[in-house]
Amino acid sequence: MKSAEEAQSCSYCRTCYLEKLTAVVLHTGAVMEDIERMSSRDLLAELIGEDEAERIYTGSLLKLVDFGRPRRELRTMFVARELWERIYRQDLTEREVFASPEAVKGFLSTIYVQKPHEVFMVLFLDAQNRLIVAEEMFRGTLTQTSVYPREVVIRALEHRAAAVILSHNHPSGTTQPSRADEALTQTLKSALALVDVRVLDHVIWAAGESVSLAERGLL
Repeated sequence: MKSAEEAQSCSYCRTCYLEKLTAVVLHTGAVMEDIERMSSRDLLAELIGEDEAERIYTGSLLKLVDFGRPRRELRTMFVARELWERIYRQDLTEREVFASPEAVKGFLSTIYVQKPHEVFMVLFLDAQNRLIVAEEMFRGTLTQTSVYPREVVIRALEHRAAAVILSHNHPSGTTQPSRADEALTQTLKSALALVDVRVLDHVIWAAGESVSLAERGLL
């Protein structure tokens, strides 16, 4: 339970994020003059910290933004996407958000945007189904990825998770679960059950649509 001071601080931080995000997207606002003078990396560092900013900046096209490419357009796209994803996740982690498939799908929508390759995500949850951390465990090609149950079990123990939600995307565009998807779900469910970690769902994401294996009775 947050104290009044902590809650006020969180609210203030979200307000600052939104003010600067709006300025980046709309190129307006009282903070825009300061933002225009900052490099993309420095802007991210101010908002989310040095370590996280370095990770994002190193792995993205933001470098091109600061070296003469169409600065405003690319900067807007990348900075806005990173900040919005972070704000959304921060807000989600402060409440019990995984009480329904819709909440899970809303969270995953921020992760799978612009993913040209298949990735396998695991959402690690506490005993109240609150998010501990969301991790991209495995990455593959346009059509497939390899998943290792042992690694998922290890990470669940490291995070002291009580439950997990599995998820992967189909860049090919179909949300229909394959027999391999169903078999993998049962394998992971059995492996995690040995360490008392529940599998609540396996969500498949494709082309802005998603399918819950739990809702289909395939769990």
